[in-house]
Amino acid sequence: MHIRRHSDFTEHLFGILDYIAQDNFLASVHFLADLNDCIKPLIDLPYQYRRSIYFDDDTVRDMIFHGYTIVYEIHPEDDWIEILDIFNQNKP
Repeated sequence: MHIRRHSDFTEHLFGILDYIAQDNFLASVHFLADLNDCIKPLIDLPYQYRRSIYFDDDTVRDMIFHGYTIVYEIHPEDDWIEILDIFNQNKP
């Protein structure tokens, strides 16, 4: 299984990293490294996180990371996972 990142995820992640870097560049570097460390295990355990509260589909999951929700979709028939989006779960 391999991981793909949707363009929405990438765009929103860069926005988050820019925001963090305004205050502390090193914190943004650590945030990205920690996030990548949390995404890697999805290859072996894609169903480890809860079913998404935003979609009515068992293959769409929500991973919570430092107050952010990372939504991803599992494509078991094609053997890949797509990271769809990242957003602050506390903002409307």
